[in-house]
Amino acid sequence: MSDLKGPITRYRPEIEGLRTIATLLVAIYHIWLGKVSGGVDVFFIISGFLITTSLLIKMEKLGSINLVEYFLGLARRLLPLAFTVILITSLLSILFIPQVQWKQIISEIFSSTFYFENWQLSINSIDYLAKHNEASPFQHYWSNSIQGQIFVIWPFIVLLAYFISRKFLKMNFRKTLLAVLVTIFTVSISYSVYITSVNQPWAYFDTFARIWEFSLGGILALLIPYLSFKKSVSFVIGWVGLAIICFTGIILPVSTVFPGYAALLPTTGVMLVLLAAENSSRFGVDKLLSLKPFIFFGSFSYGFYLWHWPLLILYYAYMGTDSVSLQGGIAILLMTFVLSILSTKIIETPVRKINIKQSKIKLTTVLLSFLLPVLIVSISWGVYMGETKDNPNEEYNIAEYPGARSISDHIVPPTGIEPIPSTAHVKEDLPAFYGYPGCVTEKSTVVTCSFGETEDPDYTIALVGGSHSGHWFPALEEMSKELKIKLDVYNHDGCRFTDDDFNGVMTDACMEWNENLIDILISNPPDLVFTTANVNSGDTIPVGYLSQWKKLEGITEILAVRDNPRMLGDIPMCVDQEENLYNCSMPRNEALSETPPWENTDGIPSNVTFADLSEYFCDDDTCYPVIGNVIVYRDNNHITTAYSKTLAPALKIHIKEALEH
Repeated sequence: MSDLKGPITRYRPEIEGLRTIATLLVAIYHIWLGKVSGGVDVFFIISGFLITTSLLIKMEKLGSINLVEYFLGLARRLLPLAFTVILITSLLSILFIPQVQWKQIISEIFSSTFYFENWQLSINSIDYLAKHNEASPFQHYWSNSIQGQIFVIWPFIVLLAYFISRKFLKMNFRKTLLAVLVTIFTVSISYSVYITSVNQPWAYFDTFARIWEFSLGGILALLIPYLSFKKSVSFVIGWVGLAIICFTGIILPVSTVFPGYAALLPTTGVMLVLLAAENSSRFGVDKLLSLKPFIFFGSFSYGFYLWHWPLLILYYAYMGTDSVSLQGGIAILLMTFVLSILSTKIIETPVRKINIKQSKIKLTTVLLSFLLPVLIVSISWGVYMGETKDNPNEEYNIAEYPGARSISDHIVPPTGIEPIPSTAHVKEDLPAFYGYPGCVTEKSTVVTCSFGETEDPDYTIALVGGSHSGHWFPALEEMSKELKIKLDVYNHDGCRFTDDDFNGVMTDACMEWNENLIDILISNPPDLVFTTANVNSGDTIPVGYLSQWKKLEGITEILAVRDNPRMLGDIPMCVDQEENLYNCSMPRNEALSETPPWENTDGIPSNVTFADLSEYFCDDDTCYPVIGNVIVYRDNNHITTAYSKTLAPALKIHIKEALEH
């Protein structure tokens, strides 16, 4: 192989067939199996194969790449359908998606439109507050975003290889490009394996952990003319490759182990199919994939991919379900089929016929005409959300919105009024310290934020732990001025005040944070440490909690509050959708143990007192989603700030007793 030949530029109908298979796999797995198929990885390999081939042809003919025409051609191919689906999905979301999801959806409209949806999902995957987000109708744009980003940088990779080959190496351009792609592959897959092992949710959407799939397609485009097999071998590897593609999602839990090593499985399947087609046999897999129905479907597979996911999410919202029946799934597929054909023929095809060389201004104008309505709808929607946002400092009429005071102060709330906070903004109803940079950490360094009576306090209370300690902050802050309390917040989201990692549930950073926190509390002890007494509905106190408390025995007092009930589903979502709020409630015996956890635990240190406020969440039989016209939870387990504030009178009794202990 003294010199590399160019990739064969013949029409490859089997690629349309592969697109058909991958698209149907993605849709079927999403609709009925609730799993990820690995079909997106098929798209990535094909995209790398085709874009490398296309750019090499340009370099061969012109010795350069006209970047203006390249990017206009890219936009002409990708944007009209993408923007059309975004626009229509946005309008349908306003009609059918619960308001509790609106803020998330608006942000994803922008990230999908400007091709950074994958990064938004990456950030959400490590953002403790965003982990409970429902799937949005734009979530599937993560793969479009990665492909768009790769398409933007790929011509520069090719031009860089050309420059290196001419200016430095004085060697064949394709050999240089091959070396560059192999380097990208090696670096990217090494990073992918590493980041998948340490933070798989982030890695799944990380462009840098995915670019090796595109480079692998490019490598195949360069080497495929040299890879010749006997027809019998070609027959076998082709069908094996197709089987790998079809069954990857069943063999592997794609959504939790990709990309890393595991993504080599479907990508290998694609390469085997392409190699088999290059060395075609009589009954080879390419004969199936080149049949007219496959080619026909492949021609609008892009539209099919774009439409199937929002239709599925809208089905969930309209039907009030999280699963799809056989008939419902068939209806979604048929509707997707019709919409993809219509949108391809009516929208995509006419735009793709615009001549780039002769009509650059016309094409740019047309593309902007698709973008403008998306921006108008999303910006207008965002403005509306901003104007209707609840004022966190607003003092609600206690007679109308007593919340827990309806129990502690025996206030009978009026009926027939909408509960607070509004479901559109309830996810934002967070304790105030979340709004102060640095007050919430996921690192080992201990950060202190002080609130309440900070100038001349009579008492100092240290609020320690994770979000289940933190959501009591509004109640503590409510009483802090009256009792002249300085409130020091030590918050590590996703962490607990413990020296036991709960079999790996707690991160290393969490455990180090706990060690550092104990040192701080011992060296500068507060009057009281406020934390949680148990986990979920646990009927005993965890050993790690007891161990941590004992380290403070004789140094400071501890008030441990019983953890609040955890509900079965997302409460704001249920409140938004259900007319009868009792359907959002939960039997008490499923949410709480019969006895408080401290009654079943030995070895409790003498400096600990306990508070059980379960009566403000449940009566003898039922735990409620709304109490005293106030929504209790901002998800299925975290208390809203509005409700926490109304718990202040009940909690104050326990705080005073603990301070006097």
